Amino acid sequence: MDHTPDLPVAVIGAGPVGLAAAAHLLQRGLQPVVFERGEGPGSSLIEWGHVRVFSPWQYVLDKAAQALLEDSGWIQPDPDALPTGAEIVEHYLAPLARLPNVARHIKYNASVNSITRLGLDKVASEGRDDTPFVVRYTVDGVERKLTARAVLDASGTWLRPNPIGIDGLPVAGEKTESDSIRYGIPDVSGREKKDYAGRRVLVIGGGHSAINVVLALLDLQKESRGTSIIWALRRNKIAKLLGGGLNDQLPARGALGLAAKDAIESGRLKLLAPISVESIEPEADALRVNADVAGSLEVLDVDRIIVATGFRPDLTILSELRIDVDAAVESPRQLAPMIDPNLHSCGTVPPHGVDELSHSERDFYIVGSKSYGRAPTFLMATGYEQVRSVVAELAGDPVAARQVQLVLPETGVCNVTLPGDTDDAETGCCGGPAPVAADACCVADAAAKSEGKTGCGCGTPTQPKELETIG
Repeated sequence: MDHTPDLPVAVIGAGPVGLAAAAHLLQRGLQPVVFERGEGPGSSLIEWGHVRVFSPWQYVLDKAAQALLEDSGWIQPDPDALPTGAEIVEHYLAPLARLPNVARHIKYNASVNSITRLGLDKVASEGRDDTPFVVRYTVDGVERKLTARAVLDASGTWLRPNPIGIDGLPVAGEKTESDSIRYGIPDVSGREKKDYAGRRVLVIGGGHSAINVVLALLDLQKESRGTSIIWALRRNKIAKLLGGGLNDQLPARGALGLAAKDAIESGRLKLLAPISVESIEPEADALRVNADVAGSLEVLDVDRIIVATGFRPDLTILSELRIDVDAAVESPRQLAPMIDPNLHSCGTVPPHGVDELSHSERDFYIVGSKSYGRAPTFLMATGYEQVRSVVAELAGDPVAARQVQLVLPETGVCNVTLPGDTDDAETGCCGGPAPVAADACCVADAAAKSEGKTGCGCGTPTQPKELETIG
């Protein structure tokens, strides 16, 4: 990359991956300019700051960022401890962003409106690859421009939660009753307790975020006996979600599944699956939810709805760029087959970097959670490896860019059977029940043990793999 060499590299977002990108750019002698919509780093993390993540500190820290911090005398947190979102900001992102060599490259309260090529719209081709980018952003109500040699979009997906409808659209009444609907992971046992204590709460979602919300509500239920909880799954795949248990190499994630399973079996919450919400209607100070539950119409009277159905990327700021995204997953096209939730249900994501993240638009990359589109399996360590690879390519080191080394914990998730679960075990990620004579919990576990391995993670945690590819 020898054109526009004196221009900076624009990085959108000062979250973990955005600041890691800045650290790698500085390490390579390149100049970053980081745009952050909030008043400080990690504004999205602060919004879910009460949530404890599954990954211990050893997977939360980027190596280049860590090196910058250690040079300043910073002391690393306990690598085995599990931080909250707020702790990640307080003990990692904020100190990193305060370093003089980093701080001068960050623009706060800067909302990016659009990205284009200087003097070229999306259709224009002549000289496109050698034309710098223009980032339009707003600060204090004034739109400004920055010219850049490359752009890394690490803006995440937090601001675009998925709606309630199983068809990907809001259901009737979802927008008009928004005052009683909360998306993501609200702080139900802390600053938002008054909104949920003693209330009838409907939680919609079938992922770990939903489990987190449900367990927090169960804790609140112990304090406020009038709190009732309905957990609604849009698809009847509770077994896949809860099956990891202690086999999960991220123990906190496994423990979460076990706790949710115990709560279901004890009857402390009502589980509905599969559910399709048809409409939401106001009823006095409450809500009436009309839904199809396993083929039968059911009316639910609730006070609050929490929607934990995941997130999707906002691609509107990229409308004048030639981006190649998968039609279904909405991730970079080459990455999509590796993370497509229709194809992948357990195990590690294959290592990937600049090649899988490239678009027709030269020197533009979507990185971090936004690169996963609608897929829910992103880990911070994956994002750090992405930016390390991309920055190496921008620095003119294609060999390093393609020598991807990724160390991630495997989930080891196998299926379990719960009352009312209609999933076919033989279609699960572990291949169904093990042969009767085998000392294993599933086909994949038996096959692994027959090869002298410790198994697929069912019963005994395996060690994280170190994956390396040279392409």
